Amino acid sequence: MYSPKFEITNKILKNIGQIEAAKEVIENAPLVPYYEKQFASDALARTVHHGTHIEGVGLSTLDLVKKVLEGEEVVAHDRDIQEIINYRNVMKLLDELAVKRGGYDIESLTDIHRETVQKIVAEDKVGILRKSQVVIKEEESGQVILEPPPAVEVPYLLEDFFEWLNSADARDLHPVLRAGIAHYILVTIHPFVEGNGRTVRAFANLILMREGYNIKRFFALEEHFDDDPAAYYDAFAKVDKQSKNIAARDMTTWLEYFTEVVSVELNKVKEKVRKISIDTKLKGKIGEQVALTQRQMKLIEHLSEVGSVVTQDLRSTFPMVSDDTILRDLSDLMDKGIIKKEGKTKASRYIIASR
Repeated sequence: MYSPKFEITNKILKNIGQIEAAKEVIENAPLVPYYEKQFASDALARTVHHGTHIEGVGLSTLDLVKKVLEGEEVVAHDRDIQEIINYRNVMKLLDELAVKRGGYDIESLTDIHRETVQKIVAEDKVGILRKSQVVIKEEESGQVILEPPPAVEVPYLLEDFFEWLNSADARDLHPVLRAGIAHYILVTIHPFVEGNGRTVRAFANLILMREGYNIKRFFALEEHFDDDPAAYYDAFAKVDKQSKNIAARDMTTWLEYFTEVVSVELNKVKEKVRKISIDTKLKGKIGEQVALTQRQMKLIEHLSEVGSVVTQDLRSTFPMVSDDTILRDLSDLMDKGIIKKEGKTKASRYIIASR
């Protein structure tokens, strides 16, 4: 049975520690904005855009991707639009697979591939393991940068890997490490003729989702990979060049890179959440996470900074909003127990309830 080689370095430990700390903050934040769905939909759009863009396909801008995802018509090549639709469908499939019982299997991988390349590659290659040899060449120089195993070995390599992934030894590892190992090994095996990168990144996300590291689907690892593709491919290359035997390669440097990517992206989310969160005591008082509108979130941010406000103070903070609307927001926040009012005159002040 396959067994990955790597060391738990100080860098990996530091990254995992930061991941756990960020996860704790995000999951236990006393306030979650009304546009939690907006966070999630924005992360989906970024995942779709950058997940295709890093492969040199799909639409050129995030705005165009958002329009396609929202059902708007855009002027673009049919294939580029289909790439976006496919990746959106992959994300939906991941939601289904995340709650699937049992272990990980080749069928889930081929199902993801089927959604990834639907209407893009020949039907006899959709969701089908490759039956021919392929090589990956650098676009400019034509130099071979990856020569995957022979096609005849692919089914056996996958079976061996999935046997390990479902084993007790594998489950003793941190989920982020398992996701990183799956990412590297599946890219290296290169199971399909086309669409491997997107399929494998989606499968790695599936591991995170199934094992508690979805974190409300607020983050997009693909954006990080696409922002610095040289670092992404270099992290692969450092391991690839060690040996032609995949099982003999030490994945430490790749796992240092992968855990850092997850840490960086989760910390971005943590800072967003922390910015709109109040003192954690508030959660104990309210008993649950509270939904806020974007305007209410800004109001809470302002209150957190200045301590207290009168209604008149908020006119400069929300110059385009009527007094009646501001009062409705304040009333709603009081009903939710988030703020309270001191005094009964027009000069009464509003403060955060936990203070």
